[in-house]
Amino acid sequence: MKSTQRKALEPIFLLISFAFFLWLFGSRMGLGNMFKTIMYTAHDLLLNTVFFIMAVAVLTGALGGLLSEFGVVRLLNKLLSPLMKPLYDLPGAAAIGIITTYLSDNPAILTLIKDRYFVRCFKQYQLPLMCNLGTSFGMGLMLTTFMIAQSAIAGYNLLVPVLIGNGAAIIGSIISVRIMGHFTRKAFRNTAAFGEISIPSSTEAHTEKSYFERFMDAVLEGGKSGVDLGLSIIPGVLIISTFIMMLTYGPASPSGYSGAPYEGIAVLPWLGEKLFWILKLLFGFNSPELIAFPLTSLGSTGAALALVPKFIADGILMPNDVAVLTAIGMCWSGYLSTHVAMMDSLGSRNLVGKAIFSHTIGGIGAGIIAHLLYTLVSLG
Repeated sequence: MKSTQRKALEPIFLLISFAFFLWLFGSRMGLGNMFKTIMYTAHDLLLNTVFFIMAVAVLTGALGGLLSEFGVVRLLNKLLSPLMKPLYDLPGAAAIGIITTYLSDNPAILTLIKDRYFVRCFKQYQLPLMCNLGTSFGMGLMLTTFMIAQSAIAGYNLLVPVLIGNGAAIIGSIISVRIMGHFTRKAFRNTAAFGEISIPSSTEAHTEKSYFERFMDAVLEGGKSGVDLGLSIIPGVLIISTFIMMLTYGPASPSGYSGAPYEGIAVLPWLGEKLFWILKLLFGFNSPELIAFPLTSLGSTGAALALVPKFIADGILMPNDVAVLTAIGMCWSGYLSTHVAMMDSLGSRNLVGKAIFSHTIGGIGAGIIAHLLYTLVSLG
């Protein structure tokens, strides 16, 4: 009965929400200008941002394919394994999750969970932690290369701030996983643990191929995965970023609205001004508009990247901000849009709320640490 009533009310709620959206933007911008701005903004984001991100994803995908094909991933796994237990309270095999998600995206962790040999390396309370661990590094390589590539536009070198952001994201991941581990230990306190065994060495299927063939296969297959990733972020960038842009910026000219791209009602700057003292204290932000990046990263880091060129063009993005946004963007990795499905795949749907809470704290911690680290480096 309740389900039937809910379904009967759903179209009413949808129409009310849609009417509120039209009133919110249309009453300020005019309906004609509003729809014009939506179309022009989405079109500009597609041409000037999405395709650039896709190009970066293709190149990083090719690099990731090479690293995997020629054993660099296995080497890194061996080097990182001794750190996993003291830092994350996870087995060494979990380091593979860091590498695969850093080279691709959050859901890459689920392909590992399907491997029964991989799963048996974990105790039962540790397995749900892979959701927070993998999400902390999702799209890391693409985010890093994209931010560094903005150096040419910004007019100053962003390598150091981006590296600081990566380091802070690692600390944020430790915070997130450790907090989540507190909840999973309670949830699985009376449950038997999986036995821990070593992962059998994989048989090399490529021994019959020449080095050149392996090189070309790795580059092309990795690049193809970059295309898939670039295509998958189009809906998030166009829908979420367009909406966020229209909440971030006001009219393009003093004369009022004209339907130009990136016009809006400037709600986020108003909210940012109210909270600016907190943002300044915690993250060292130089402009209230920057609040748009963390808010967008909640749903899609790819969409959040679309905001960066505009921030640079407006002259509001400083090196400290780059470090903080890199840390938050990498640590959060659009976790609100992936955590539910990932935790469900891990068989821990009842812990979704705990995972989201833990990761929220981890991302905020990553941003604070990035600000502190950049301040220390700049003082030195």
